[in-house]
Amino acid sequence: MSPRRNPVIGVAAATLGVAAGVAAGIAADRAGKHRAAMEALETPELLDITPDEERVVVTDDGVLLHVEIDLPTGPAAREAAEGTTRHDRPEELPTVVLTHGYCLSLRCWVYQRRALKEAGYRVVSWDQRGHGRSGRGEKDSYTIDRLGQDLHTVIDQVVPEGDIVLVGHSMGGMTMLALGEQQPRFVVERVVGAGFVATSPGGIMLANGGRVATLGRLMLERLGPGVLGPLSNRPDLFTRIRRVGRDIEHFMVEQNSFASPVPRSVVRYTADILLSTPLDVVNDYLQTFDGFDKRPALLEFRHAVVLVFNGRDDILTPPSHSELIVEGIPGAEHIVVNDAGHVIMLEHPDLLNAHLVQLVDQSARARAEQIEVDKQPRVRRIVTDVAKNRRQRRLETEAAELARARRGKRSRPKGA
Repeated sequence: MSPRRNPVIGVAAATLGVAAGVAAGIAADRAGKHRAAMEALETPELLDITPDEERVVVTDDGVLLHVEIDLPTGPAAREAAEGTTRHDRPEELPTVVLTHGYCLSLRCWVYQRRALKEAGYRVVSWDQRGHGRSGRGEKDSYTIDRLGQDLHTVIDQVVPEGDIVLVGHSMGGMTMLALGEQQPRFVVERVVGAGFVATSPGGIMLANGGRVATLGRLMLERLGPGVLGPLSNRPDLFTRIRRVGRDIEHFMVEQNSFASPVPRSVVRYTADILLSTPLDVVNDYLQTFDGFDKRPALLEFRHAVVLVFNGRDDILTPPSHSELIVEGIPGAEHIVVNDAGHVIMLEHPDLLNAHLVQLVDQSARARAEQIEVDKQPRVRRIVTDVAKNRRQRRLETEAAELARARRGKRSRPKGA
């Protein structure tokens, strides 16, 4: 096949051409205030976490799922149990199970894992099939319903007894709903809390948050099978494309994942997770989102303490999706965060951490006191990450003062 007729070569040429043509624009963008803010926010805090245990869970169709477990210290667990469990015993505390979204991995929960562990809770994170360190399934197994079965298998093997708080981001929240649909009695008996982070119950089109989001979804639908499939057979070519277009890659991830400045290291970290997902897996999952609708399953969580958490500027699952979850679960608390995008756990980690710890605390207390949470009123709050904004402004001011001092030093005449 000639280069002109070969779609892979055509995509490669186009990508390399775009990389050359857009580099100047990205450089200009980085030279502006937004880049200064991101650099000012840079932190030496480690983005990786070492689990206390690692497990391999085998599904009934033979897929090996990678699972990591974080264990709290004895004093932290005892403090968490005091006043929240029936007998103030750490063993009565719920285990938190974190489920990541499409094209991500358990690495995206690094901040939340650390915070929940420090708060005294056992945390289980896992890589969905085809993602992270988990194995691949058959092409037709990449469905939300299959993921719901996988989640139940992970819980059955790693958290065989005791209360559970489920937390899911994006496709991870959809996975939770699939579990609720398939195992309603299990949810009633064991799930005391649920956190739906930047997710959707279906029933309306994903990525309907504006022209950019709609265009992005159409490109995935129309170009996905024709482009992602062939490129997946040429990993060497895709690696070269990524290397040449690294700046563009980071720029696109930043624009579509966040709605406020984040450290450059977080952008790189997110890009590496997103773009490490095999292209054929990315392609094979696309169909499961078409016609997705798990709204009837929302009622299965009515006995749990429920937090719905999303960004106001999320272009993939905007607040209208979260509103559907709140409407379907009596007593759910809805937190909408200003200046927040889709990958909110890495954009506003401290804010989400605080709400998740509160969710688990309330869930344990509700179980101990037998509170009928579905009788509680719905609560909706729009919040701003004030602490992050203050820190950003302070660091921007310090950076600007340092830049002015350097310019003044350079412009001072010799011998003056």
